Amino acid sequence: MGSSMARACANIALVKYWGKRDRNLNLPAGGSVSITLSSLQTTTRVTFDDGLRRDEMVLDGEPAAEGVRSRTGRFLDLVRTAAGTHRFALVESHNSFPTASGLASSASGFAALALAACRAAGMDPGWDGLAQLARRGSGSAPRSLLGGFVELMPGESPDGSDCLVRQVADPDYWDLRLLVVINGQSEKEVGSTEGMELTRLTSPFYGEWLRSGSADVDAALNAIVRRDFRSLGQVAETSCFRMHAVALSASPPLLYWNAVTVDAIHKVRALRKKGLEGYVTIDAGPHVKVLCRASDSEDLAREIREVPGVERVVIERPGPGAEVIE
Repeated sequence: MGSSMARACANIALVKYWGKRDRNLNLPAGGSVSITLSSLQTTTRVTFDDGLRRDEMVLDGEPAAEGVRSRTGRFLDLVRTAAGTHRFALVESHNSFPTASGLASSASGFAALALAACRAAGMDPGWDGLAQLARRGSGSAPRSLLGGFVELMPGESPDGSDCLVRQVADPDYWDLRLLVVINGQSEKEVGSTEGMELTRLTSPFYGEWLRSGSADVDAALNAIVRRDFRSLGQVAETSCFRMHAVALSASPPLLYWNAVTVDAIHKVRALRKKGLEGYVTIDAGPHVKVLCRASDSEDLAREIREVPGVERVVIERPGPGAEVIE
């Protein structure tokens, strides 16, 4: 056992899942289709050390909050059990983008952590085994293990063995862009896991949300196969607004947007009417993402930067899967 460093990129779901069929195993209640990004990255080093008396974590150069450290320690317990060791670890992680604000930092974080921890522990569980492990940390993390366009299948088995991830198309398959519209750095008040559970327990529309998701997955996969940009954009917007609608129908309602979010949505719609075609998707946070053709990305980004409150717009392309870098 020793030390290893891995890197994983954030992924953004074009077709969302929102809800878990088993919270303990972190099993999604529905399928999802995502795009792995290119430059929003988490880099994580894991070092197992006989001298440590508990797991320690440094996040973006500062000691991690106790809740984050404990969550990381519980995840490392899974690795220790599989590896047959009791050694604690130092985890040093850095995000190139705001943490816990709706930009999928937990997905890239646990993908990188799973890969680095397994390598540091001398384990090679294979990609399916790695995906099963990463999912225990974050339900979206398996998607960040693979590059390009990715499908996460929820499965039906109680043990989660058929909750599988697959690459639909590699990063070079389709020259699309995703604009990441950042309008704040603060952490969201209600995390995704808690928000999903509240929605499942209290929304009168939760069942219909789950029933509609399967058709959205099929539509997105068909659009990717045919490289049908408009169809993919339309289903991405549909899935996005349905997810936020069901979250708003929870009790108490979950509102992840702010005023800048709404203004950016209206801006994208207005530009689309003028022939500059982009489609909105938003995760559990205030940041709007805009799916567009590569040829339109600079013009769209320039226009969206003019929305008051937008701090920056990052132009992302389909990116690579997770990798060990040291």
